[in-house]
Amino acid sequence: MEQHVNNGNYPIDDFKSGESWRLFKIMGEFVEGIDALHNLGPAVSIFGSARMNADHPYYQKAENLAALFAQKGYSVITGGGGGIMEAANKGAARGGAQSVGLNIKLPFEQKPNPYATTQIEFNYFFIRKVMFLKYAQAYIIMPGGFGTLDELFETITLIQTKRIRKMPIIMVSKDYWDGLIHWVKDKLLKEKMISEKDLDLFHLLDDTEDIVRVVENFYMNNL
Repeated sequence: MEQHVNNGNYPIDDFKSGESWRLFKIMGEFVEGIDALHNLGPAVSIFGSARMNADHPYYQKAENLAALFAQKGYSVITGGGGGIMEAANKGAARGGAQSVGLNIKLPFEQKPNPYATTQIEFNYFFIRKVMFLKYAQAYIIMPGGFGTLDELFETITLIQTKRIRKMPIIMVSKDYWDGLIHWVKDKLLKEKMISEKDLDLFHLLDDTEDIVRVVENFYMNNL
């Protein structure tokens, strides 16, 4: 029988016979994250592409949105890297709020940005995701790629299946996300893969003040 060789280069492949000690490494990452963030207070997690420079309109919008949340008393949590993440951390710092970067070790792309006042580095995506969810009062989804889509749909699924509390999920930029929303309605809803009420699990907005208002209204109405 052919045997598949695992070279151990990937964190998820670390679990081999006799290596259960790696569970302590996972526990350590959980402890580090919880210790660093347990006094954070109200916060929003902002997601988006790492592949945008400072003169891109999406970068500028993310920075301004984060600054507005900061002025309203919210800390800002990002993935700690460049692009939209950098912009959001920069805006939070500009607005005088705590600016958190949850960095992930990757072989390319991901380098910590200098605007996060609190930096935590993770080896495991799933631990990092728990930190995003545990300490956020809202998920703000800026334009991005596969990683951004992963955060969006996983969070919608966790709320839909009542595994986590309901929170505002706001997709920012109608021009960017409209095609995806159209597909969700035309395929998933029309073919009964989801229900009509599932469309209420997220918002599609452009205006930064509208975005902040949706988050604040949600918590005013759910105290």
